[in-house]
Amino acid sequence: MMRDIVRIDADRCNGCGACAEACSEGAIKMVDGKAVLVSEDHCDGLGACLPSCPAEAITIERRDVRPFKDPGNVDGIGIKIVQPTCSGTVPRPISREDEPASAASAPSRLAQWPVQIRLAPVTASFFDGCDLLVAADCSAFAYGAFHEDFIKGRKVLIGCPKLDPPECWSRLDDIVASNDIRSITVVRMEVPCCTQTAKRAEEAVRRSGKDIPVRTAVLGVDGAIR
Repeated sequence: MMRDIVRIDADRCNGCGACAEACSEGAIKMVDGKAVLVSEDHCDGLGACLPSCPAEAITIERRDVRPFKDPGNVDGIGIKIVQPTCSGTVPRPISREDEPASAASAPSRLAQWPVQIRLAPVTASFFDGCDLLVAADCSAFAYGAFHEDFIKGRKVLIGCPKLDPPECWSRLDDIVASNDIRSITVVRMEVPCCTQTAKRAEEAVRRSGKDIPVRTAVLGVDGAIR
């Protein structure tokens, strides 16, 4: 199966471990002082680890990656093939009781537009003196009272660290550096790839040199606050 996957040049790797920390899928580990791709199955090929490598030892290449073979299920017919998967994309049902709802009982608390990080202006009057909400774009769908509990009283930026291009999150750096933001609340999902949402917000504050408090709320896929 042809797909994009990380390639690590062991000769160039300086053993700093930054790529392993940046890999939210757990596909890269440090082995004997070098970064090693220990799980091709979990590597999503999106390259979140690339900008973290100071030695430029990581590239993305397209190659034939064989699915993982599970020898524990041999029944005379063959060997079970387990397709590559990310732990954050494992399908799971969520039981809900039908509850009547009306739009009038849940007014929108959104106070600015646009909300996507990649579309937001770097400077805007609504950012000055604001409390900022940086939310994973799945989170509002998981948490029923998202507007009332998280959006109310805040300006909103949403994004996905797994699917958005790196320049999208560089834009967040510029927004934080260029505006008088009082506080940042991060809302992310519990899935591994979403840990980068909080890390990106914290990095934006660090790079700005400002003293801005950052608070993180983690949501389960069932909508519960973890």
